[in-house]
Amino acid sequence: MDVEALLQTIPPLAVYLLVGGVVGLESLGIPLPGEIVLVSAALMSSHHELAVNPVGVGAAAVIGAVVGDSIGYSIGRKFGMPLFDRLGRRFPKHFGPGHVALAERTFNRWGVRAVFFGRFIALLRIFAGPLAGALKMPYPRFLVANVCGGICWAGGTTALVYFAGVAAERWLSRFSWVALVIAIICGITAAILLRERTSRAIAELEAEHAHKSDTAAA
Repeated sequence: MDVEALLQTIPPLAVYLLVGGVVGLESLGIPLPGEIVLVSAALMSSHHELAVNPVGVGAAAVIGAVVGDSIGYSIGRKFGMPLFDRLGRRFPKHFGPGHVALAERTFNRWGVRAVFFGRFIALLRIFAGPLAGALKMPYPRFLVANVCGGICWAGGTTALVYFAGVAAERWLSRFSWVALVIAIICGITAAILLRERTSRAIAELEAEHAHKSDTAAA
């Protein structure tokens, strides 16, 4: 069985549930590849041989994002900042002091706008809901930013990938694979540079946190 035949056996409802579930759990604070799942589903919807609808993909992602963030907000509001201390001890690679400090600094600087723009940044996408609740951000303001960010992120990503997938079939019939390979390399390079920049910022904040802890102990 080839790949296309295999994809045709996947029910569209299963794709929508997977997208909504993964995006929702990521928004809840669980480090899952929500963006990768969304992009993959949107790319599937660009192939008209499959029954996956781009509107369904985008709607599932929006619902997952809003519901997940709201649950994360409730958890953060109930347990407060000590929640991140406990998570940091158990999952230092995802909730270490540097991760929390960088997210908290962004929230303190941008306020409710961090909820909106955080939907487009992997680190803040995980922290946005719980951290907004822990910092006691008013829920109505959080909800508006959450919904708007979810719609722009999910809808924009789905539309962009969908039309790119449709256009790719035309491009490949006119141009060689070289152009596609160059585009993929550029995209991967940009993602790596952004991740390295975030990692450096996290490392600096973790070193600062460790220095403060040593000073306090002395």
